[in-house]
Amino acid sequence: MSRLEKQQQLFAHLQQAFADKLQLANEEDMVTADVAAENLLSVCRVLHRDPQFKFEQLTDLCGVDYLDYGKAEWRTFETTESGFSRGVESTKEPVTTWDKPRYGVVYHLLSLTHNQRLRLRVFLPPEPIVPSVIDIWNAANWYEREAYDFYGIIFDGHPDLRRLLTDYGFVGHPFRKDFPLIGEVELRYDAAQQRCVYEPVSIQPRVLVPKVIREDHRYAVENPAGEPHE
Repeated sequence: MSRLEKQQQLFAHLQQAFADKLQLANEEDMVTADVAAENLLSVCRVLHRDPQFKFEQLTDLCGVDYLDYGKAEWRTFETTESGFSRGVESTKEPVTTWDKPRYGVVYHLLSLTHNQRLRLRVFLPPEPIVPSVIDIWNAANWYEREAYDFYGIIFDGHPDLRRLLTDYGFVGHPFRKDFPLIGEVELRYDAAQQRCVYEPVSIQPRVLVPKVIREDHRYAVENPAGEPHE
């Protein structure tokens, strides 16, 4: 059976088993299923235990912040042909319309028995809380801690939900789109106190939009007499 046929078969089984609990899409790489947070655990238990699914392995779990998703400050689709124009022709028009909640959790599941993959998505409100799946897939432990650390997503039922990669005194969640690029505080060693201290961040904000320099002969404008304009 080809990969495409397996995807179609999985799509049909999911439709039959979960009816209105999932919103399904048969995407190019794998089947994607959107599920409400209140149905997550019941759906995951079936996906894990039911012989027709047997998703024994959680290969990945990550948080997503969809703040301003689909909006672009620059025109980028014509970049290769228009060159520098994207730096001066700004647009505020959205590339695509986003009508789902701001936060999401994405689960990638693997069935070793059936050699199939599934993407499961949960969309969450501004105060994101979702049930922990650690009792179903133990591999979710550090994945959920990472998503909590970086996005502030609460995994209800996790036995040890604390920061994983940032420092103990870190303020905020650095992968949220509204988190400042320069951070909130900085850490330094104070020789007088012989300890590390936190202080308000002192570095200047960085501008990530590259500058377009046009002050050279290539962009000189000729005057009516044909002389280059200084």
